[in-house]
Amino acid sequence: MLTNLLIVFAMTTIIHTAETLSYAVRLAGVRLNKIAVALSLTGIIVLVSRTANMVQGPIAAKFVDYGRSHPGFPMLHYLRVTLLASSVGTLLAIILFPTCVRLFARMIAKLEIAGSLPKLVSSVTIGQLKNTRHYVRLPRFNLSRFRYLGISKTFMLLSVIVTSFYTVGVLAALYAAHLFPHFGTAASNASGIINGIATILLTIFIDPQLGLITDKALRSAEYRTKLGKIYVVLMTARFMGTMLAQLVLVPAAYLIGYFVTVI
Repeated sequence: MLTNLLIVFAMTTIIHTAETLSYAVRLAGVRLNKIAVALSLTGIIVLVSRTANMVQGPIAAKFVDYGRSHPGFPMLHYLRVTLLASSVGTLLAIILFPTCVRLFARMIAKLEIAGSLPKLVSSVTIGQLKNTRHYVRLPRFNLSRFRYLGISKTFMLLSVIVTSFYTVGVLAALYAAHLFPHFGTAASNASGIINGIATILLTIFIDPQLGLITDKALRSAEYRTKLGKIYVVLMTARFMGTMLAQLVLVPAAYLIGYFVTVI
């Protein structure tokens, strides 16, 4: 099962790297004042994330099947390693953020000329790919510069909690299926219990604030210069959420287990 774990680790890393880099697309669009075009490029990120998820899901589910026939199988350990991959992916996205902002800005400009994603992809040359090295930028961290960005502690805390719930949802369902084998099928399909809580919090508290932050940046040149730092703070909150997911995993699994036993 070690090979399967490595595959799941790699796919989970890709999923969280891609999803976190959506901030880079948004920032590139704001800087060019072409947010609608930028958001259309998020389809590429969604495609990468969904493709990786399509591979990750069935392989991770095999951990449950293997654990049924091998009582000594360290299921919890495997799931914690998978959660670690989400943290690695988010951290990788933070490192790649400055580079990807520049690359996405270039893609947005090219997309306007090409008119569609297929034409954009087909117009890419080997020389252009070689020139991408000129867009590489390393992140610079200066904590004192992040103190006065107008982000409330409550918003940051909610971001951490929501991320932890989303990160742990499917894995908690798999662990619940392992803990409650007689209700395994129901438990493995009950990730919506945890993700539902996260969706409610996201819809009510997080998404509207992100929209307001982006709108302020579009209307104010001064605020626009701060937006990159704000997104770095939000990505850091996302990283902390993936770490918190390690603590949420077991209680979430028992919550799912309780739910499937009483319905």
